[in-house]
Amino acid sequence: MSDKTLGYPEPRYDKILSAKASRRQFIKGVIASGAAVSGAGVLFGTMGGCAPRGPSGGVERMLVLNVNGTARNVDVLPNETLAMTLRYKLNLTGTKLGCDRGECGACTVLIDDVATYSCSTLTHSVRSKTITTIEGLESADGTLHPVQQAMIDELGPQCGFCTPGQIMSAVALLKINPQPTREEARHALSGNLCRCGAYDHYLNSVMRAAGQPVSVNV
Repeated sequence: MSDKTLGYPEPRYDKILSAKASRRQFIKGVIASGAAVSGAGVLFGTMGGCAPRGPSGGVERMLVLNVNGTARNVDVLPNETLAMTLRYKLNLTGTKLGCDRGECGACTVLIDDVATYSCSTLTHSVRSKTITTIEGLESADGTLHPVQQAMIDELGPQCGFCTPGQIMSAVALLKINPQPTREEARHALSGNLCRCGAYDHYLNSVMRAAGQPVSVNV
Protein backbone atom coordinates (compact mmCIF):
# COMPACT_ATOMS: atom_id res chain seq x y z
CA MET A 1 0.00 0.00 0.00
CA SER A 2 1.45 3.36 -1.03
CA ASP A 3 1.70 6.56 0.97
CA LYS A 4 -0.76 8.12 -1.44
CA THR A 5 -3.36 5.42 -0.69
CA LEU A 6 -3.04 6.10 3.05
CA GLY A 7 -3.48 9.76 2.47
CA TYR A 8 0.17 10.74 3.18
CA PRO A 9 1.90 13.16 0.83
CA GLU A 10 4.33 11.59 -1.59
CA PRO A 11 7.97 12.01 -0.54
CA ARG A 12 9.83 14.70 -2.47
CA TYR A 13 13.08 12.95 -3.37
CA ASP A 14 14.27 16.00 -5.21
CA LYS A 15 14.22 17.97 -1.93
CA ILE A 16 16.05 15.17 -0.07
CA LEU A 17 18.76 15.08 -2.71
CA SER A 18 18.94 18.84 -2.63
CA ALA A 19 19.36 18.81 1.17
CA LYS A 20 22.15 16.25 0.91
CA ALA A 21 23.87 18.31 -1.73
CA SER A 22 23.53 21.45 0.38
CA ARG A 23 25.00 19.68 3.40
CA ARG A 24 27.90 18.46 1.28
CA GLN A 25 28.53 21.96 0.03
CA PHE A 26 28.36 23.29 3.58
CA ILE A 27 31.01 20.82 4.80
CA LYS A 28 33.23 21.66 1.86
CA GLY A 29 32.85 25.33 2.65
CA VAL A 30 33.84 24.81 6.30
CA ILE A 31 36.94 22.86 5.30
CA ALA A 32 37.91 25.43 2.72
CA SER A 33 37.44 28.34 5.13
CA GLY A 34 39.49 26.54 7.83
CA ALA A 35 42.33 26.00 5.41
CA ALA A 36 42.18 29.64 4.41
CA VAL A 37 42.32 30.82 8.02
CA SER A 38 45.24 28.48 8.77
CA GLY A 39 47.10 29.68 5.72
CA ALA A 40 46.49 33.29 6.63
CA GLY A 41 47.79 32.67 10.13
CA VAL A 42 51.05 31.27 8.78
CA LEU A 43 51.31 34.06 6.21
CA PHE A 44 50.68 36.96 8.57
CA GLY A 45 52.54 35.30 11.45
CA THR A 46 55.66 35.10 9.32
CA MET A 47 55.37 38.34 7.35
CA GLY A 48 54.27 40.29 10.39
CA GLY A 49 57.55 39.56 12.18
CA CYS A 50 56.15 36.96 14.60
CA ALA A 51 58.19 33.78 14.85
CA PRO A 52 56.06 30.68 14.23
CA ARG A 53 55.24 28.82 17.40
CA GLY A 54 56.43 25.31 18.06
CA PRO A 55 54.13 22.39 18.93
CA SER A 56 51.70 23.08 21.74
CA GLY A 57 53.28 22.22 25.11
CA GLY A 58 56.77 21.85 23.68
CA VAL A 59 59.69 22.70 25.94
CA GLU A 60 63.36 23.25 25.30
CA ARG A 61 65.38 20.15 26.17
CA MET A 62 68.93 21.46 26.20
CA LEU A 63 69.42 23.28 29.51
CA VAL A 64 72.32 24.90 31.33
CA LEU A 65 72.16 24.14 35.05
CA ASN A 66 74.19 25.81 37.78
CA VAL A 67 75.31 22.79 39.79
CA ASN A 68 77.95 23.09 42.52
CA GLY A 69 79.13 26.39 41.09
CA THR A 70 79.63 25.06 37.56
CA ALA A 71 77.46 25.55 34.48
CA ARG A 72 76.48 22.11 33.20
CA ASN A 73 74.88 21.46 29.80
CA VAL A 74 72.34 18.68 29.92
CA ASP A 75 69.57 17.21 27.77
CA VAL A 76 66.45 17.08 29.98
CA LEU A 77 63.10 15.45 29.24
CA PRO A 78 59.98 17.54 30.03
CA ASN A 79 58.92 15.27 32.92
CA GLU A 80 62.41 14.53 34.26
CA THR A 81 63.08 15.02 37.96
CA LEU A 82 66.17 16.73 39.30
CA ALA A 83 67.22 13.53 41.08
CA MET A 84 67.24 11.64 37.77
CA THR A 85 69.17 14.43 36.05
CA LEU A 86 71.81 14.62 38.78
CA ARG A 87 72.37 10.88 39.06
CA TYR A 88 71.99 9.64 35.50
CA LYS A 89 72.86 12.65 33.36
CA LEU A 90 75.49 14.47 35.47
CA ASN A 91 76.86 11.40 37.34
CA LEU A 92 76.40 13.05 40.76
CA THR A 93 75.43 9.83 42.49
CA GLY A 94 75.89 11.19 46.02
CA THR A 95 72.24 12.21 45.77
CA LYS A 96 70.34 9.02 46.62
CA LEU A 97 66.98 7.79 45.37
CA GLY A 98 65.02 6.09 48.12
CA CYS A 99 61.26 6.32 48.06
CA ASP A 100 61.15 8.47 44.89
CA ARG A 101 57.98 10.11 46.21
CA GLY A 102 59.14 12.92 48.49
CA GLU A 103 58.98 11.07 51.80
CA CYS A 104 62.39 9.71 52.86
CA GLY A 105 64.67 12.71 52.20
CA ALA A 106 67.58 10.69 50.79
CA CYS A 107 67.52 12.84 47.64
CA THR A 108 67.76 16.18 49.47
CA VAL A 109 69.80 18.89 47.74
CA LEU A 110 70.02 22.64 48.17
CA ILE A 111 68.21 24.86 45.68
CA ASP A 112 69.13 28.47 46.34
CA ASP A 113 70.34 27.24 49.76
CA VAL A 114 66.95 25.72 50.63
CA ALA A 115 66.76 21.99 51.40
CA THR A 116 64.61 20.40 48.67
CA TYR A 117 63.56 16.87 47.68
CA SER A 118 65.07 16.46 44.23
CA CYS A 119 62.95 13.40 43.45
CA SER A 120 59.81 15.55 43.38
CA THR A 121 61.33 18.59 41.66
CA LEU A 122 61.22 18.91 37.88
CA THR A 123 64.60 19.84 36.45
CA HIS A 124 63.00 22.41 34.14
CA SER A 125 61.74 24.31 37.17
CA VAL A 126 65.26 25.00 38.52
CA ARG A 127 67.03 26.05 35.35
CA SER A 128 67.63 29.58 36.70
CA LYS A 129 68.51 28.52 40.25
CA THR A 130 71.65 27.48 42.11
CA ILE A 131 71.85 23.76 42.89
CA THR A 132 74.19 22.27 45.49
CA THR A 133 74.65 18.54 45.99
CA ILE A 134 76.66 16.61 48.54
CA GLU A 135 79.60 16.65 46.09
CA GLY A 136 79.61 20.45 46.16
CA LEU A 137 80.25 20.79 49.91
CA GLU A 138 83.89 19.72 49.88
CA SER A 139 86.43 22.52 49.34
CA ALA A 140 88.72 22.55 46.31
CA ASP A 141 91.67 21.43 48.47
CA GLY A 142 89.73 18.43 49.77
CA THR A 143 88.71 19.94 53.12
CA LEU A 144 85.35 18.58 54.22
CA HIS A 145 82.45 20.81 55.16
CA PRO A 146 82.11 21.17 58.95
CA VAL A 147 78.92 19.11 58.85
CA GLN A 148 80.62 16.34 56.88
CA GLN A 149 83.54 16.26 59.31
CA ALA A 150 81.18 16.28 62.29
CA MET A 151 79.31 13.30 60.81
CA ILE A 152 82.58 11.37 60.80
CA ASP A 153 83.57 12.47 64.30
CA GLU A 154 80.18 11.53 65.77
CA LEU A 155 79.84 8.28 63.81
CA GLY A 156 76.69 9.63 62.20
CA PRO A 157 76.42 7.24 59.25
CA GLN A 158 75.44 3.64 59.85
CA CYS A 159 74.60 2.11 56.46
CA GLY A 160 75.18 5.59 55.03
CA PHE A 161 72.37 5.59 52.49
CA CYS A 162 70.45 8.46 54.07
CA THR A 163 73.58 10.37 55.10
CA PRO A 164 73.83 12.71 52.07
CA GLY A 165 70.28 13.88 52.63
CA GLN A 166 70.85 14.30 56.36
CA ILE A 167 73.96 16.38 55.68
CA MET A 168 72.25 18.62 53.13
CA SER A 169 69.37 19.30 55.52
CA ALA A 170 71.85 20.14 58.29
CA VAL A 171 73.82 22.48 56.01
CA ALA A 172 70.60 24.28 55.02
CA LEU A 173 69.75 24.70 58.72
CA LEU A 174 73.14 26.14 59.67
CA LYS A 175 72.97 28.64 56.81
CA ILE A 176 69.96 30.33 58.39
CA ASN A 177 70.57 29.36 62.03
CA PRO A 178 74.28 28.90 62.81
CA GLN A 179 73.66 27.95 66.45
CA PRO A 180 70.46 25.93 66.63
CA THR A 181 69.16 24.17 69.68
CA ARG A 182 68.95 20.40 69.58
CA GLU A 183 65.19 20.65 69.16
CA GLU A 184 65.61 23.01 66.22
CA ALA A 185 68.06 20.59 64.65
CA ARG A 186 65.63 17.74 65.25
CA HIS A 187 62.92 19.70 63.47
CA ALA A 188 65.20 20.55 60.53
CA LEU A 189 66.15 16.90 60.03
CA SER A 190 62.66 15.54 60.60
CA GLY A 191 62.11 15.17 56.84
CA ASN A 192 64.97 12.68 56.59
CA LEU A 193 64.30 9.06 57.50
CA CYS A 194 67.03 6.75 58.81
CA ARG A 195 66.25 3.05 58.63
CA CYS A 196 69.20 2.33 60.91
CA GLY A 197 67.71 4.56 63.62
CA ALA A 198 70.88 6.63 64.06
CA TYR A 199 68.98 9.85 64.72
CA ASP A 200 70.92 10.79 67.86
CA HIS A 201 74.20 10.41 66.01
CA TYR A 202 72.99 12.77 63.32
CA LEU A 203 71.76 15.29 65.89
CA ASN A 204 75.09 15.09 67.73
CA SER A 205 76.81 15.81 64.42
CA VAL A 206 74.75 18.94 63.84
CA MET A 207 75.48 20.15 67.35
CA ARG A 208 79.21 19.57 66.90
CA ALA A 209 79.23 21.38 63.54
CA ALA A 210 77.46 24.32 65.17
CA GLY A 211 79.90 24.41 68.08
CA GLN A 212 77.14 23.50 70.50
CA PRO A 213 77.33 21.00 73.40
CA VAL A 214 76.81 17.43 72.21
CA SER A 215 74.25 15.45 74.16
CA VAL A 216 72.43 12.21 73.53
CA ASN A 217 69.54 13.20 75.78
CA VAL A 218 66.25 13.31 73.87
